[in-house]
Amino acid sequence: MSERPDRIPDASGDPGASHDSDATGTTGTSASEPQSDAERRRRRARFLRELAEARELRDRVQPRRAKAARLRHAMRMRTFRW
Repeated sequence: MSERPDRIPDASGDPGASHDSDATGTTGTSASEPQSDAERRRRRARFLRELAEARELRDRVQPRRAKAARLRHAMRMRTFRW
């Protein structure tokens, strides 16, 4: 694992799994070649989906904190000037 510092364990706990593999199972580009915009957008979209999923999970397991966050957000939106 020392030769690939960008490989991190996925949610299943598999240390060999890589987050930069696409649907075909191939890994992302190496550090020496520039990554394409399409690959960067794909990785960003995957990250944002996982982030939203994590937020939804946190909101389900901590409903009181989620409600307080919603109320704070609503207050900020009411006081924001366009």
